[in-house]
This record gives sequence, structure tokens and C-alpha cells, in this order.
Amino acid sequence: MSIHLVGGGWASEDAAAVYGPFLAEATLRAGAAGRTEPRIAILVVRDGDGDEHAAQLVTALETGGPLEPVTTVLAHDGLATLLAVADADGIVIGGGLTPAYLTAVAPIAGEIRRQVAAGIPYLGYSAGAMIAAERALLGGWRIGGVPVSPQDASEELDEITIENGIGLLDVTVDVHVAQEGTLSRMVAATEAGLIRGGLAVDEGTVLIVGQGTLGVAGAGSVWTVSESEGGVLVSTFGA
Repeated sequence: MSIHLVGGGWASEDAAAVYGPFLAEATLRAGAAGRTEPRIAILVVRDGDGDEHAAQLVTALETGGPLEPVTTVLAHDGLATLLAVADADGIVIGGGLTPAYLTAVAPIAGEIRRQVAAGIPYLGYSAGAMIAAERALLGGWRIGGVPVSPQDASEELDEITIENGIGLLDVTVDVHVAQEGTLSRMVAATEAGLIRGGLAVDEGTVLIVGQGTLGVAGAGSVWTVSESEGGVLVSTFGA
């Protein structure tokens, strides 16, 4: 099974391409468990509009087929328990303030890793994609006080902040790239030696990480940032 990293966005015309592969994998798991519809654990960490965001995720997922959503909505100071991902055929972590998501998910990160290793597909939307990495980029817009990316995408952090994430993949992830100008953040973080490069996903786009394979679906691109002699190398690939 695979790790699905969605760069954000809600364009309905992209939804089936972006969410369909994840739901197809979850449906296979459901069939093996004797269920006709996949049971999808959806975890949302937001203040005020968590139920609305969860409903948007369900609507997007339903473009791929029927499902049984099991939703957990936490405030920014909430902590997830194992019940949030229990007996699931697929796990979805939503979007919002990335540092709050990492704090909330930290108590069950080991269980998420265990389930994904056992074949449960994972889908991270925006913040959920960023925290999936071993070394997660949580936000920020400056390095040493120097601006390197738009402040609007800073996740309420000043300096670019890297912390241990869930650990589902060994490459750092950023999102909303073409739409919010976050590519320069990953480039600057790589050049400064904060990370060893990474993958950055546009809105309306999903990066699918399988067993030794990478796939892209949706309307945008995935940007690859890597260390290079004398600088940083940037390239793209799309669906």
C-alpha cells in the first residue's frame, strides 16, 4: 500500500484523480476484512471549523467511491488517541496549522507507522502531508532573520522549523507550492543545510509513494529539490 501526499486545494474537477487511488487501496483492504465499504479514519486538528474541514475531506474522498468515514476532530491543543485510527482500512490526516497537527499526532505516530507498514494506506492533506516525513518542515518564512518565502505561508512560525515527523518517508515535504510560493522555503532550507532536499507538491495534486515507486496525479506538479555541487538543483514532474 502507499502514502498519498496531497498539496491542498479543493478543485472538484481534480478530486477523483487525487483521492481515487487512495480510496481504491483502502477498498481492497476493506474487502480483505470482509467489509463492502472502506472504513476511513479521518483526523482533523483545527480551531472552530474542524467539522467543516472534515466534511470537505469526506466529500473529496467520495469522488472515488463509497466509504465509511470515522472522524476525529481536535482543537489545536488536543492530543490524538489510538481510537482515532483503530480498525481502519485507510488513514487520512487533514490540513490546517502544521505545528498543531504534529503535536496532536505525536502520541499515535508509532501506531500510524505500524499500520502503514502493515499495508494500510495513508493520505496526508496539506499539513498531513508535511508531518508524514521523517524530518518534517513545520513552517517559517525566514532563516537567520532573512525572508526566504512569503510570510502568509509561515504556519505562524518565524524561523524555518524542522522537527521529527511521523516518519513514513525519509524525504521532507512541502505543499501549496505554486499557489503560495513555498518552493523558495525548501530551496533555502536545503542550501542552509537544514534539510537534505525534499519534495514539494502543488495544490490539486497528489504524490503517491509506493514500494520503490513515485507517482503523481492531478492538475499540478511535484517539485524536487536536491543538494548539488555549488548550489541546489530544482526539477519538476507531473501526472
